[in-house]
Amino acid sequence: MPRSVNAVASRRRRKRIMILAKGYWGSRSKVYTVAKNTVEKGLQYAYRDRKTKKREFRALWIQRINAGARQHGISYSQLMGKLIKSEIGLNRKVLADLAMNHPDAFKAVIDAVK
Repeated sequence: MPRSVNAVASRRRRKRIMILAKGYWGSRSKVYTVAKNTVEKGLQYAYRDRKTKKREFRALWIQRINAGARQHGISYSQLMGKLIKSEIGLNRKVLADLAMNHPDAFKAVIDAVK
């Protein structure tokens, strides 16, 4: 009985890797074995950095809010504590945007919690 190799599935599997490796430099986009390693590592980085991105943005928002708050004589932690007590439901993303792009509105928020 002749040997049966599922060439269609094998080719599809390799082609999928090579499509993902498009744009890589040199053998990383030409040689299957190298491309496979590179693509797998890239997917690991993508998974990890989807989590890291959230962390980094939250840290950036906190820095921006802190900088804006200190211009008005209040620290970040005091501001957030007073926001929670006064039940103002603005999240850090919105507060950071106000501090950066709308300083008058940010001042109004600070005045409301003082």
